[in-house]
Amino acid sequence: MTKVRFISTDGASVQDIDAPAGERLLDVGQNAGQPLEGTCEGQMACSTCHVIVDAEDFAKLPRASEEEEDMLDLASHVTRCSRLSCQIWLTEELDSLTVRIPGGVHNMQGR
Repeated sequence: MTKVRFISTDGASVQDIDAPAGERLLDVGQNAGQPLEGTCEGQMACSTCHVIVDAEDFAKLPRASEEEEDMLDLASHVTRCSRLSCQIWLTEELDSLTVRIPGGVHNMQGR
């Protein structure tokens, strides 16, 4: 199991989730009720699953592809630690992964 911590935009809400290794962060977040729209269903054709990864955890992630970086250019409130949650696959090395929901999130799917 891998522990994932989701922090709300304003930092007022924290949700800790246990997820099996091999799961995609987008799916874990959506199943936990996080506002990760994922309009393209994880096909990396939108930026509605954008998250901000804790700086220490960001260094543990594989480098973002050029396609992911292009999609992040379209996201709002991007930081140097921004990633698309559809591109993060949970591994044991990512145990205790912490991500923040960026400002300006508006989940049109109402999850």
